[in-house]
Amino acid sequence: MRVISGVVRGLKLNTPINDDIRPTTDRVKESMFNIIAADVYDSIVFDVFSGSGALGIEALSRGAKKAYFCDNNKQSISVLEKNLEKTRFKDISEVFVGDFHKSMEKYSSQNIKFDIIFVDPPYYKGLFEDVLKHIIIYQLLSEDGIVVVEHDSKTDISEVEGLVKYKEKKYGITMLSFFTLEGKDEQ
Repeated sequence: MRVISGVVRGLKLNTPINDDIRPTTDRVKESMFNIIAADVYDSIVFDVFSGSGALGIEALSRGAKKAYFCDNNKQSISVLEKNLEKTRFKDISEVFVGDFHKSMEKYSSQNIKFDIIFVDPPYYKGLFEDVLKHIIIYQLLSEDGIVVVEHDSKTDISEVEGLVKYKEKKYGITMLSFFTLEGKDEQ
């Protein structure tokens, strides 16, 4: 797994050795970032279920202002920390170790709004709707913000109140679903 583009382009990232971790493939990551390219520069991003941090690090490499990472797996956090050191992005990153609900509560209490939120939980844990609902409950998405959900193509990710799905792309068994705030003009 490598950084596709930007200031640390081509840098190989460490990955956790864990059966529960499923890193985003370079092909899917590149396609995802091609779709959101215009929104990445100078953005504040939140990489929920960050694993190795590949999505947040890719955003930082492409000019995001700051990335927040959350994962509750200690091995993943260790790998993420090494990747942030390797890329020299530690100063523009914040890592939350623990449950995503607690991270969202914390960032909401600090009135942090995210321009891009990456949601890539373990596919078969049934967390997608819960995460999307809590993004709205905690008012974490900026007015023009985007939520990118990576999921199994057999799993239908429903819209939740407050968010509208404006795009879906399928890559083999992987699906990307893109959401924005309800009432915002479609992309």
